Amino acid sequence: MLKRNSMRFAAALLAALASFVGAPNAALAAAPQHHDQVPGFYRLKVGDLEVTALYDGTGVFDPHWLNGTKATMDGVVKALHEDPHMLDVVDMGFLVNTGKHLILVDAGAGTWWGGGALGRLAGNLHSAGYASEEVDIVLVTHLHSDHAGGLTTQDGKRVFPNADVYVAKAESEFWLSHEMAAKAPKDAQPFFQSAQAIAAPYIKAGKWHTFSGSEQIVDGMQLVPLPGHTPGHTGYEFSSKGQKILFWGDIIHAQRVQLQHPEVTAIFDIDQTAAAATRHQLLSKLAGEDVLIAAPHSSLFPALGRLRKDGSGYSWVPVVFTDRWDENQ
Repeated sequence: MLKRNSMRFAAALLAALASFVGAPNAALAAAPQHHDQVPGFYRLKVGDLEVTALYDGTGVFDPHWLNGTKATMDGVVKALHEDPHMLDVVDMGFLVNTGKHLILVDAGAGTWWGGGALGRLAGNLHSAGYASEEVDIVLVTHLHSDHAGGLTTQDGKRVFPNADVYVAKAESEFWLSHEMAAKAPKDAQPFFQSAQAIAAPYIKAGKWHTFSGSEQIVDGMQLVPLPGHTPGHTGYEFSSKGQKILFWGDIIHAQRVQLQHPEVTAIFDIDQTAAAATRHQLLSKLAGEDVLIAAPHSSLFPALGRLRKDGSGYSWVPVVFTDRWDENQ
């Protein structure tokens, strides 16, 4: 009796297995597609520093915003036909954990610039394991809203309530001046209005600070004046255990154009001649040094890399992704 039941069970099992072999998809539900991506942050070491690149979004740089010779700009237009994404620009901010301070270098656009394409920095900061309340210092390269907008909400609340904000005195005095705003061309006035609204709650809270020389804000960090783009445009260079990283602000807007043609400027450069001269000098210097560069505008995420001389221009050597913390230097 047991033998007969075992044979019947075996036969039933074989029949069931045969049905799977004959029609394997019939019993499997289709897996739904997932339309979200991973959070936008990337972490690496610079000596003892933990540096986290924070993605704020991607925009497109209008070729009409670039100033160059006719031949150069004709080449840009031609190249755009072949590669419509050539002037795509990633907007970034960077978090530096020194072990003593949690420092944000540029805060992204928030809702002040980009028409909804930007403003992801705060969310990616949280995804990276940090809270906005933990940031105790913000270093702003300049007060254009795609770099400072993430500091403040549209209703005037501080996104980083415990942070002291530092910016060059010349930068602060220019953009926060109502007299300068009144004299500015109509299309430039929104830059003044947004800067004043973004700074206001930090000024009210006594959290807005300016520098005018080589003041020591934090140990291991050096101020790097980068004149031309704005009146107080400033880079920040951190050093640790013989390694360096430079947060260079808006030295470059359209990476794939301006590295090969450093003479090309942007309409957002207040002093076009000085901006081009600063770029020429800095690119030449960095191409001969082993300095990691953090670029708030780049063609690629995470916008970290080094420079190499390439013919009459320069090429960008990006940081290569790795999931090994001890390898990503």
